Amino acid sequence: MGFSGPKAEAEQIKADLGAYLQDTLKLELSQEKTLITHASTQAARFLGYHITVYHRDHQLATDKRRRTNGRVGLWIPPDVIEKKRALYKQGGKPVRRMTLASQEDYTILSRYQVEYRGLVQYYQLASTVGWLDALRWDMQQSLLHTLAAKHQTRISVLLRRYHTTVMTPDGKRKCLQVTVERGEGKKPLIARFGGLPLKRNKQAILVDATPTFYQAERKEITQRLHAHRCELCHLLGECEVHHIRKMADLDTYEEGHMPRWAYIMKKKRRKTLVVCHACHQAIHDG
Repeated sequence: MGFSGPKAEAEQIKADLGAYLQDTLKLELSQEKTLITHASTQAARFLGYHITVYHRDHQLATDKRRRTNGRVGLWIPPDVIEKKRALYKQGGKPVRRMTLASQEDYTILSRYQVEYRGLVQYYQLASTVGWLDALRWDMQQSLLHTLAAKHQTRISVLLRRYHTTVMTPDGKRKCLQVTVERGEGKKPLIARFGGLPLKRNKQAILVDATPTFYQAERKEITQRLHAHRCELCHLLGECEVHHIRKMADLDTYEEGHMPRWAYIMKKKRRKTLVVCHACHQAIHDG
């Protein structure tokens, strides 16, 4: 029986193997987990990587030989990058993660960096690790739009405030950086986004755990209540939560006549305000 090519031969081997297992062991092969293919024509997927065999007749080494042919290569699957990029875009525009907007700038940058660094470290073995730069750009735009919504300012202002250059083992890299001074001889807290060289590391140790996207959907209202501090008068004690139905309700106040509690909620873009009983009563009494 003849074959028209390596791909047809691989399909025939897979079919024969499946028939053998079904007839003798009464087992069924999972089409998703079982892949017999010719590596130079179709990549195999394993631990989130694409495994392929290079075949480049046009690429010659210094001795004029085709040294690349036959070498095994690890790639980042293109669909993985597109799925990750989609988490930070909606309708082609950067996503504003308003669930993070109530946090400090240091915390927001740290969260984005954790998500980005996890992917970079996981795919350091891939020769196409540079493809992650497109993801970094989308994440940076989402980060800047989140900070801009929080501070009610322009992205250009935030770039001038947080843009910096850091030195890495592979040279200088641009990044965003937030520094929190602590005083009393303590080292400042530094959070960075970016600044990671997208360079293949053949000695990297792969941890079999796919990086996950952190959905900051947990209710931080619980932490604010446990702080037992009124967000209006700042006194310590038992607190309650004042609610409004929607942010548009705050636009009913005339310019210059907005109550302080409404101004705080609008500035922080929150529909809730943790206040003491006296302040809560005063809000409802007008």
